Amino acid sequence: MSDSTDHLIEPTADERAELEQLRLEVARLRATRERRRVGWRPIVSTILIVLGCILAPLALASVWVHNQISDTDRFTATMSPLIRDPAVQAAVTDRVTETIFTNVNVKAIATDAVGALAAQGVPPAVTDRLEALTGPLASGVQSFVHGRVANLVASDQIAQTWDRVIRVAHTQAVAVLDGSASAIAIQGDKVVLDLAPFIDVAKQQLASDGLTIVNRIPEVHPTIAVADAAGLVQARSWYTASDRLATWLPWIAIVLLAAGVYIAQHKRRALIGAALGFAFSMLVLAIGLAIGRTIVVDAVPSRSAAPVSAAFDIVLRFLRDGLRTLFAVGIVVAIGAFLAGPSSTAVHIRQGVVKGLTWLRSRSGLRATGLGKWVHSYRVALRAGAVAIAVLVFLFLDRPSGLAVLLIALVLLVVLAVIQFLDAPGDRPAATG
Repeated sequence: MSDSTDHLIEPTADERAELEQLRLEVARLRATRERRRVGWRPIVSTILIVLGCILAPLALASVWVHNQISDTDRFTATMSPLIRDPAVQAAVTDRVTETIFTNVNVKAIATDAVGALAAQGVPPAVTDRLEALTGPLASGVQSFVHGRVANLVASDQIAQTWDRVIRVAHTQAVAVLDGSASAIAIQGDKVVLDLAPFIDVAKQQLASDGLTIVNRIPEVHPTIAVADAAGLVQARSWYTASDRLATWLPWIAIVLLAAGVYIAQHKRRALIGAALGFAFSMLVLAIGLAIGRTIVVDAVPSRSAAPVSAAFDIVLRFLRDGLRTLFAVGIVVAIGAFLAGPSSTAVHIRQGVVKGLTWLRSRSGLRATGLGKWVHSYRVALRAGAVAIAVLVFLFLDRPSGLAVLLIALVLLVVLAVIQFLDAPGDRPAATG
């Protein structure tokens, strides 16, 4: 009976071949069904993430542009260092000195003076020697004036005057662009200037000079046309557009990236790809700025290259700081998502850290039974709280830098390591003999 049963159980070679063929067919059908089931998700997820990465640098640039246009404090902070830069100061000094001596010919004045002396009967031996000194005299005077102008341009007085001028000019420009300037208005196809403020000043001045009869003049608002309205209308349209882009474009980029990660079948892998793509988009923006800097500097004469390059770096420094910060955020998020994933490398790294902390705890002689159990019971909440605090610190920092992002990530790793170090559910009081 046993022999017959064994004979029935053992398949023949043909049966084994048929069974293997059926297995291959089932595997093929399963693979086909799997591809059909998830085929749209990776495509849509990839499209959304790519769009988000493309819009990210555009969103950063739009926010920077809008801040420069609408925020007087930010504009002043951006432009204030210009007059304090040595290369810009040297260029201003040269230009001012050149302008002075374009209108004042020291050598010609000295030559005229020598001629006047000769006309008064001064001997030719004396006037000839004086004539030979007119060139060095002109050069010396120019050097003296250049030095005094350089000292003036580098003084705090000029720097403070520069700050006041750009602040007032920007405030007035913003008032015109957003329509809050009461003295500037559009009537028909012309931009008109209301002369009432000027009349009030004139009345005050005349009254202080004794002509009090001007106080009888009623409040009037005469206007004069100063420009065509088309240019101002276009400028206001650009101002409104920049405001909307700066408001909505960052959120659109964030929503696209988040949606791409959410609908992905492998969310952790999608998060890593989105973070790396986000960081890469910041790198592309940095490369574009570097190329633009080269083009701008190469387009000016060599003597102007130094001040132009310095001005370019100063004006765009906040934009560069922003892209460095976002680049660091993308890299930190990508590394964090990778280390928290199921890949063998990430698992080995986590296991190595846990083993190292366990060994360190055993070597330290720590025996905190209650603390270890408490930390073990709330370890998930403690880790989530540490991550949340790190995110809040980043969000509430005023203009966080890339270095600040790396420091926050480093402190977070230390806090997580401390939580792991204290996580000791098996702690027991040491036996006493």
